[in-house]
Amino acid sequence: MQFATKLLTSADADINYAAELIKGGEVVGMPTETVYGLAADAENADAVKKIFAAKGRPQDNPLIVHIAEIADIEVYAHDVPKIAYKLAEKFCPGPLTMVLPKRDRIPDITSAGLDTVGIRIPYHPAARKLIRLSGKSIAAPSANLSGSPSPTTADHVMNDMNGRIPAIIDGGSCPVGVESTVISFENGAVRILRPGFISWEELSEFCDVIKDRHITESAAAGEAVRSPGMKYKHYSPKAKVTIVCGSEQQFIDFVNNTNDDKVYAMPFEASEKICVPCIPYGKTSEEQAAKLFAALREFDEKGAERVYAMCPAQNGVGLAVYNRLLRAAGFDVIDLHEK
Repeated sequence: MQFATKLLTSADADINYAAELIKGGEVVGMPTETVYGLAADAENADAVKKIFAAKGRPQDNPLIVHIAEIADIEVYAHDVPKIAYKLAEKFCPGPLTMVLPKRDRIPDITSAGLDTVGIRIPYHPAARKLIRLSGKSIAAPSANLSGSPSPTTADHVMNDMNGRIPAIIDGGSCPVGVESTVISFENGAVRILRPGFISWEELSEFCDVIKDRHITESAAAGEAVRSPGMKYKHYSPKAKVTIVCGSEQQFIDFVNNTNDDKVYAMPFEASEKICVPCIPYGKTSEEQAAKLFAALREFDEKGAERVYAMCPAQNGVGLAVYNRLLRAAGFDVIDLHEK
């Protein structure tokens, strides 16, 4: 179905209009603190199908269910461990998704046929208000065409979803900029399935933490995964992206030795020493998280065919940035330290 997609504000009347669309089984672009999501009633299988259709997303990729309150966790999940509540009290509302055994009210299409469901309580006021006014739990993957960079502004969503969904709520730029940290629970420990703004180091203050191998490795074809972002090539612009590991000077020397006029660089910060066009994405891991997806989209706007990205840190929030870049690059990494 083709829609005349409306761009809504975060005013109460507009969010109430969006909530009525959710109640009616439609899909709405929703701001969160991480990235914009495609929101639909998580318990309505037909509505969730519309999310997959709008994104062009494979249906073996589970969706995260967004709720308003910690007390609602047991409405959608059972056998919730005590450590889950301890972490929820510390980090929720916020960019943390917990994978838990699901109740039958969550349809298989929402959980990709798994017996678990990812649950999150978003911090963004417009998202929380939409959940409350709709009276629904909301399934909401990132509001982009499948495989392309995630959207961090309403304009990004409109570029991808105009005509595909009836409305988008403009809640401003997403302050975090990368998707939530996804965790599961096993034998009293926490496993990070997808890194995000809440880091391994922060979680380690409360319990033992395991980093899943899929953080830096791709899932095999046909392999079931418990979190979004573990399969396929994700977050990628049309340009071919390569991560370049090395010192700042090594990076500069490397990109300056390229001869193609369609080559762009993505350094941490602008430098007069770089001879190719560049879009810097931040000096700190937090800045990089906030700017990464917007930078990847800007390369498409500029017609870049090849992008060399300076490798971020692999600790703290930097691990989340590295994880997203790895998938944007299809795991293409050049290590100048070895040369």
